[in-house]
Amino acid sequence: MQSNLSLEGGLSPLDLIIMVGVLLAVTWLGHSRAGKQRGLSDFFLGGRRLPWWAVSASIVATEISAVTFVSLPSVVARDGGNLTYLQIGLFGSLVARAIVGFVLLPAYYEQQIYSPYDYVARKLGPSSRRVTTALFSLGGILGQSARVYLTAVVVEVVLHAELAQVQAVTGIAPFPFAVGSICAVSIIWTQMGGIATVVWTDAVLFGLFLLGIGATLWFIGVELSAGWSSALQEAREAGKLQLIDTSWDPAKAYTLPVAFLVASWGQVGPYGTDQMMVQRLLCCPDVRAARKAILWSIVAMGVTLLVSMVGVGLWAYGREHGFSLAGQAMIAEKPDRIFPVFIAEVLPNGIKGLVLAGAFAAAVSSLDSILAALSQTTLVAWGRDQVAPARALSLSRRLVLLYGVLLGLTAIGIQFVEPYYASLLDLALAMAGYTGGALLAAFILAFAPLRVDGSGLAWSAPLSLLAVFAMVWHDPWAQGVVLVCAVLLALVWAFCAKGRGQGSALVFILGLLGCLLLTCFGQLPQGGSLPWPWYTPVGTVVALVFGWALDRQRVAASAT
Repeated sequence: MQSNLSLEGGLSPLDLIIMVGVLLAVTWLGHSRAGKQRGLSDFFLGGRRLPWWAVSASIVATEISAVTFVSLPSVVARDGGNLTYLQIGLFGSLVARAIVGFVLLPAYYEQQIYSPYDYVARKLGPSSRRVTTALFSLGGILGQSARVYLTAVVVEVVLHAELAQVQAVTGIAPFPFAVGSICAVSIIWTQMGGIATVVWTDAVLFGLFLLGIGATLWFIGVELSAGWSSALQEAREAGKLQLIDTSWDPAKAYTLPVAFLVASWGQVGPYGTDQMMVQRLLCCPDVRAARKAILWSIVAMGVTLLVSMVGVGLWAYGREHGFSLAGQAMIAEKPDRIFPVFIAEVLPNGIKGLVLAGAFAAAVSSLDSILAALSQTTLVAWGRDQVAPARALSLSRRLVLLYGVLLGLTAIGIQFVEPYYASLLDLALAMAGYTGGALLAAFILAFAPLRVDGSGLAWSAPLSLLAVFAMVWHDPWAQGVVLVCAVLLALVWAFCAKGRGQGSALVFILGLLGCLLLTCFGQLPQGGSLPWPWYTPVGTVVALVFGWALDRQRVAASAT
């Protein structure tokens, strides 16, 4: 049966009141709990006095993000969709959290550092801190801009009427205006009180997120004629409830072998080397509290399961009721729009505003996190020692503004990359994978007893990024990009790596040739490329091997 609703309605006054009220309430709460910022320790670490449960809730809120909230239901609801994505979190992230809690966190707290890149600097030298900071910054901007993009898609669909009025008055198109609004709120929240405001607002937004998901699940059950029991039975028969996939097909992203062998490796980076997550953990009073925060954050998988069930519900609702012609057209153009269309067409007034506030909250909780982290790492890597403490706090706030604008511009550019990925979920997870491997390799070099000084990282990091790009893209334009980058890197080596010897030069040239071969002949036998869970492991191996092989201290020791 075709729904009589359309996308022309927009939000009711009640929905707008709920959204604005929620944002104002969260702003007030975050500001009141943050307290006065007396210096960088308060702004960046919350004075190391935040309770573990608030930190854990903040981690979950950041981890879930708008991508999970909006794109995961579409992955489940579309043809051939199921619950196999949960394997990555159930098995891969559990192992990764344990490694972070029992291996990395004790080392971080022993050093009393501001960020994990301080640890790398103390082990491998200050140049390594700049390399890791640059890798984190690039990966953070790419990954979080995809999340901002997706939330803007939701806002654009649900607030289409209101944004059309804004465009008529200001001349600003709906999508850029939606992106700007999300970034503006995130900048304000981060500016108010640093990481303490971020953690407390994230904890509240986590509750709002759960409330929105719960309301959606309840309303879907009400709308289905036979309720959830019949819908789950039909979903099981259709294969929608499949959780485990034991396939060894390398082209599949969501399989049990990938979860255990690849994702557990790759997810150590996001939890243990990514400043956005580690900054929260360092806000705890001691390592024991920080360990509790990271281990208890596994409850994120329960939330992810609930979001997946929204996808099952959307599939069942679509089979029974369908959407309007306008809604069907929007979903056909971009399958990730199914949840936003459902919000706009089906949810009643009040619940619609609550769920939209949840989606907005999911985006902001991730964006304010990355802004705080980018500001801190940039200041520490390039300016803290040269800036007076009284001026450092002001400079950090300016960096928040700068990165907020940069993230917004990148989010607008993401629309040109989106068509190359099966879903926005894959897109967002893939973006950070380009730099994640090189970043993780730096920490392995810092922790392992390899007697290196980190000088090889400056060369192995760009080589790692180029190798991952070459592994993923094989079109003629991509081969041209790899060729140009390889030539440029070779020229940089020729001018900047004098005195390293012919052996090191040969190793570097072989690495560049390997990237060219990878983009030309690196496709899978059935066509296509390795999926996103492989990005970080492949990048790690390349950065680790060449970081060790090109290390000055190692080369000098082997020559004597």
